[in-house]
Amino acid sequence: MPEYGSMKSGKVTLLGAGPGDLELLTLKAVRALASADVLLLDDLANPELVTLAPQARVIHVGKRGGCKSTPQAFIERLMRRYARAGCHVVRAKGGEVLLFGRAGEEIRSLEAAGVVVEIVNGISSGLAAAASLGVSLTHREHCQGVTFVTAHTQDHGEPDWALLAATGTTLVIYMGMGRIGSVTEGLLATLPATTPAAIVEWASTPRERRLVSTLAELAATAQALRLASPAVILVGNAIGEAGLAAERLAA
Repeated sequence: MPEYGSMKSGKVTLLGAGPGDLELLTLKAVRALASADVLLLDDLANPELVTLAPQARVIHVGKRGGCKSTPQAFIERLMRRYARAGCHVVRAKGGEVLLFGRAGEEIRSLEAAGVVVEIVNGISSGLAAAASLGVSLTHREHCQGVTFVTAHTQDHGEPDWALLAATGTTLVIYMGMGRIGSVTEGLLATLPATTPAAIVEWASTPRERRLVSTLAELAATAQALRLASPAVILVGNAIGEAGLAAERLAA
């Protein structure tokens, strides 16, 4: 790791570490990890990422809903501090770095400080969930697009579920397990009770579990099966391609 005062130019790489399966990392991600001096590791990133960053100082900066989390301002200070010291800092986030990962705040903070920022994309857990179910999120017989949405607005409220349901797109809902009852209730204001829906917990990992159901039954069944975060909720007619059974749970 460069010493403070080093003439080496530092930078920060915001890296999407994917949903958990290390084989889903891009070659560019692997190269970035190999050259990292400092690795800021998110809670939802596979902890085995450290094996791909052998020369890096590893700092755990967990951020998970409902759990004690590292303050965002502190993470940004760490990135600025080490980059200014000439280090290559890799901020590894679970999933896709530009999707619900606070990358916008970090890019703004780093650029304001004159720090070079590199983006390395990763596979989102929503896409990994769809792959696990064997469905196309944009199946042209069922929809005209896909909407990625978080169940939590910045002020801790919820999106307008009825309006989102009316778009006719497949809905891929992140961070929704803690309020799955209100999510499904809001969607049912627009969508039929028989609308196909699914949950994939820990997509792409050995801990993965899948539930395929209907929108009306999704919340109760998920709670009975104790499905929890991290999980992705998928809703729409395209999800019906995952199977005709009302529900299916696979360990």
